[in-house]
Amino acid sequence: MALAGKLAGVPVTVYASAAASEVKLDAIRAHGAKVVVIDAPMLEVELEAARFAEQAGLPFVSPYNDVDVIAGQGTIGMELAEQHPGLAAVFASVGGGGMISGIGSALEMMSPNTEIVGCWPRHSQALYQSMLAGEIVEYEELDTISDGTAGGVEPGAITLPIAQRVIDKTALVDEAAIKAAMRKIAETERWIVEGAAGVAMAGLFQQAEAYRGQPVAVVLCGRNIKLETFLEACHGAA
Repeated sequence: MALAGKLAGVPVTVYASAAASEVKLDAIRAHGAKVVVIDAPMLEVELEAARFAEQAGLPFVSPYNDVDVIAGQGTIGMELAEQHPGLAAVFASVGGGGMISGIGSALEMMSPNTEIVGCWPRHSQALYQSMLAGEIVEYEELDTISDGTAGGVEPGAITLPIAQRVIDKTALVDEAAIKAAMRKIAETERWIVEGAAGVAMAGLFQQAEAYRGQPVAVVLCGRNIKLETFLEACHGAA
């Protein structure tokens, strides 16, 4: 959003939790957006941003509860289907469910035999619990290195019915598994990835035996984490 605003010459204000990665916040500021940091759970920050936008008469863009955002994230699924036809499964981390809803919807049309595996940190599984309940529910959030997937889900979120439809399998991974996956990616690919990427990779490690000998894809996200935090995570996974 910050980059889009910069390119279009439109002022952008981004609301973020105090728990958000400083690397992400610095990158947002570097694109010229204003950042409002609130020391509150992710869902409360999201709802406050929506309230501010309504009061100020400005458009509010949800990171997941928006059909256009979901469609945009669905291009990941389109690229996977075009570049790697015949994938047995795609593993993706899940927060509010926008990305996996988009990916799953695209692959549902373009590669219907590809299984969609939603991966959650055990410490933050609001949408997973809502899928089980059949409605948006509150669920206790604990600290997780996967800040990109942390937080509750907005009441009435359109991602719930989509996720229920497109997600074929689920994986819940603990913090040690997330950190171990981040370390493995660094060792084998020389990539520094954030916690959310570790969640998806840990989901693959958890279910790897079921896909042995078959082509799979894991959706990763880049270096949106402090180097010190990354090194601590890798050390803790030793």
